[in-house]
Amino acid sequence: MSIQQEFDQWARAGKDRGMEERHWHTAKHALARMPVEEGDTVLDLGTGSGYALRALRETRHIGQGVGLDGSLEMAHNAASYTDDPRLSYIGGDFHSLPFTDDSIDHVWSMEAFYYSSRPDEVLREIRRVLRPGGTFFCAVNFFEESEHTHEWQDNLSVEMQLWSRDQYRAAFADAGLYVAEQDTIPDREISIPPKSEFPTDEWDTREAMVDRYRTHGTLLTVGVSP
Repeated sequence: MSIQQEFDQWARAGKDRGMEERHWHTAKHALARMPVEEGDTVLDLGTGSGYALRALRETRHIGQGVGLDGSLEMAHNAASYTDDPRLSYIGGDFHSLPFTDDSIDHVWSMEAFYYSSRPDEVLREIRRVLRPGGTFFCAVNFFEESEHTHEWQDNLSVEMQLWSRDQYRAAFADAGLYVAEQDTIPDREISIPPKSEFPTDEWDTREAMVDRYRTHGTLLTVGVSP
């Protein structure tokens, strides 16, 4: 099954809203760090329900937001969740972005980058479309150090790229992006039961759940275009 087919199914089943709810726990903290200014143009790669651009319009007054998703159904759903004329949602390929050179102020991607089959190529495309001084905020839960997310691959029919923190930094640099910061954002909104209540349906031990949500959470890597 292709990535588009996989996530078209998710969109038709309404899973995009569930993804939005879960991702928002850490996404809001990463979005708050973006150095966006009023009137900026922001590209959201793997936009899902489009929540990130809606939040940036409401709180940071971006000028234009474009959400691109490999799933046409996801893009269709996202467009239906807003009537803001400054937000648009399209289906497309991360490896060939439909934008001119130096035309985007900032790029955001949450829980989507690792679905690319050629991530180095995506980074070069991001570097191409970013204006000088523009940023790429890349947020992922699925990464090498977060061992308790690795089983996600077993639940999907598409291959995911399992990179380490160092691999993200190196790939950003190879694409011509200066790595301005990299850290992990813990998910403090997920309630972790006391040790006496384990094992649960999803977790064998409390330590494993703490490792996933508090120790690792979401890895944020920020690249800046020179």
